Amino acid sequence: MNPLRTRRSALKALGSAALLAASVTVPSATAAVADERTSRPSVALDWYDATAATIAAAGAATQITNSRTLAISWLAAARATREVPPGLDRRDFQDAALASAVHDALVTLIPSRTQELDATLRTTLDRVPDGPAKSKGVAAGARQALLVLTSREGDGLDPASVNAPFTVPSAPGVWQPTPPGYAPAAQYGNRIAQSFLLDSPDQYRLPAPPALDSARYRADLAEVRAYGAVDSTVRTERQTETATFWFGSSLTLYTEPLRVAVARSQRSTAGQAALVALFHVALVDTQIATSDTKYAYLRWRPVTAIRTGAIDPDREWTPLHITPAHPDYPSGHNTYAGAAETVLTALTGPRTAPFELTSPTAPGVTRTYTAWSQLSQDNLDARVYSGIHTRSADEAGLILGKRVARHVLHNTGRLFDVW
Repeated sequence: MNPLRTRRSALKALGSAALLAASVTVPSATAAVADERTSRPSVALDWYDATAATIAAAGAATQITNSRTLAISWLAAARATREVPPGLDRRDFQDAALASAVHDALVTLIPSRTQELDATLRTTLDRVPDGPAKSKGVAAGARQALLVLTSREGDGLDPASVNAPFTVPSAPGVWQPTPPGYAPAAQYGNRIAQSFLLDSPDQYRLPAPPALDSARYRADLAEVRAYGAVDSTVRTERQTETATFWFGSSLTLYTEPLRVAVARSQRSTAGQAALVALFHVALVDTQIATSDTKYAYLRWRPVTAIRTGAIDPDREWTPLHITPAHPDYPSGHNTYAGAAETVLTALTGPRTAPFELTSPTAPGVTRTYTAWSQLSQDNLDARVYSGIHTRSADEAGLILGKRVARHVLHNTGRLFDVW
């Protein structure tokens, strides 16, 4: 398959509906119907909000499992909305197809929310005029949801598989359970899960982290020791706020930025579905690649290095925030940020009008952003100021996330040309 041709096909699919709509003159006899369709609420936004609410209320304890839910639901929607049968109203078909696909996938994956999802589906379909476009759209959505769900059965991204047991070797520089809970290693199973588009989990494995006796590692550790301590005297109030703001789940923190991108997109319903699908497919694959590199090198966390390592050990040193239970290199928050930035930049441009963002881990704090890269920079700094990652791990994370996301964007044909 010609990669350039498949990329052009994907871009054409994302933009064709908008171009068609701009070129058609609506006859006066159907002006009222056209006005009603134009003023109809965005089905993509309605179902994006429904998806987010469903996961927030009843999602899995593992982030990658929730990313998988989003990827499956919206990939089904993107496929179902791509091809409108001749002679049917494009908007009616796509709206019905998207709602049907996301509904059916979510009901299967999170059945406890069936009642709420059924009500949302009824609301959507009540707004779509009855007729062949509506009925065929519903059928297309149901078919694609079933196909995608079937293709992902047994992919190893359920919570039990994600947190498969891992036996930790004991050696200097090697990850060990961290205080205060000393929890067992998490996310080890990601590295053997089925990706969407990666050829293998180690396809973009990073080079080894800085050696323990290197000048770079000494500098990294000194920075975390000074700026990441719970009682740091050099970390500013703004830096503490940054650490706290970005301490929570990446999926939760990026829910609103992605919504902003969808809401401001000029794409058709099909294009908006593709944007959400590509974002979360990239994030599933990025999290798989992240665990591959983490468990390939098993680099210990700063709290272990500072308390027990050979460089000025301080057994009382405590980070600002509790350290997550997996290796330091690379930072998962930053692989997520790098992938998110890459997809949003490719499909919406590097900058956007100012938007406000809040965080569940920093109540009362609101930050304003105008570029996707600003979110990445804050993530990079935040993990150092939290005392839970070295800067090398953060910088490497951005690189890995961007590489995986570019791979996904270059292979969209493999996603959307499967029927």
